[in-house]
Amino acid sequence: MDLPAPIQAYFDADKATGHVAPTGAFAPEAVVMDEGRTHVGRDAIEAWWRAAKAQYSHTAEPCELRKEQELTVVRARVTGQFPGSPALLTFAFLLADGQIAALKIGA
Repeated sequence: MDLPAPIQAYFDADKATGHVAPTGAFAPEAVVMDEGRTHVGRDAIEAWWRAAKAQYSHTAEPCELRKEQELTVVRARVTGQFPGSPALLTFAFLLADGQIAALKIGA
C-alpha cells in the first residue's frame, strides 16, 4: 500500500518498539481526536500516544486506503489489549504542507 509519507511515518512508529511518538509527522498545532477526546499540539499528541500505547499495547496494520474529499482515510486492523481485539478502525487524516494537520480515529 502506497501511503503518503507522514501517514507511513505514523504507522511505522506504531509498529516500532519503545513507544516513540511520531510527533515529527504532525504539524505543530495538529489535532488528534480519539476516544471522545481532542489533543492539540505536538506535546499533547505525544502524551496521548504514550498513554494509549501504555494502556492498550496496540499495533495497527493498514489494510485499505481511500480519499474522501480532502481526507486520506485508512482502515487498519488494530490488535492489542482491549475488548474486541482485533478491531477494524478508521484513521481519517487531513494532510497539509507534508504533515498531519488532523487525525480522527473511530470505528
